[in-house]
Amino acid sequence: VLLAVYVGYLGMGAAVLQALERPAEVRAAQHLLQEYWKLLANHSCLQEPALQRLMKGIIQAYKSGITLQGNTTNLGRWDFSGSFFFSISTITTIGYGNLSPSTAAGRVFCIMFALFGIPLNLVLLNEIGQLMLLGVQHCARRLEEVFHWRIKASFLMKTCALVTGLLLFLLLPPLLFSDKEGWAYDEGFYYSFITLSTIGFGDYVIGMNPDRTYPSWYKNVISLWILFGMAWLALVIKFCINILE
Repeated sequence: VLLAVYVGYLGMGAAVLQALERPAEVRAAQHLLQEYWKLLANHSCLQEPALQRLMKGIIQAYKSGITLQGNTTNLGRWDFSGSFFFSISTITTIGYGNLSPSTAAGRVFCIMFALFGIPLNLVLLNEIGQLMLLGVQHCARRLEEVFHWRIKASFLMKTCALVTGLLLFLLLPPLLFSDKEGWAYDEGFYYSFITLSTIGFGDYVIGMNPDRTYPSWYKNVISLWILFGMAWLALVIKFCINILE
């Protein structure tokens, strides 16, 4: 029965996503083809094979973190802050997919780094989660002692922890992303949940816009936000698991 519910839930998700996203995909494909043929028609000196090679080269360079800015290229995804952010996205298993090692040595190191880093990350997240729970339980006991509440104190502290986590990790960060990335609030909220849940589609990633200048503290603060936010969301998901079970 559980397997049937699981497969049915996936099927429902697939049907809804197909209905919502398929028309936009078709429109985007048609627009790309129109622009492609318009470019070839307006510039008869361009040969289609050469244009195809250029497009593939641009796509491959973009995947490697290189973008064109006039007559120069923009580098910076593999500086220390970018490499640090990639490291945390690796061991947290977010894996945005917008950046990956291109050298054989880098790939081998990434495997070894993740092999030991993922367990280390899980241990740390578990410890942070336990500290959060202990803090909530301690506050609940203090309320019981002062106001002689029992059920009310526990419920009140769990509610406060949930609301505080929502504010710190899901509702307020999109305001920062709107300022630094130029995203709409709903895009920032979407990025926050996709990141903290470790889904990590990679369609929205911070610090990747070559037209914007980011402060040096930005990625470091976001790394800490990811770490503590994942611990909080793991507690929420664990609570949901208990309800389902």
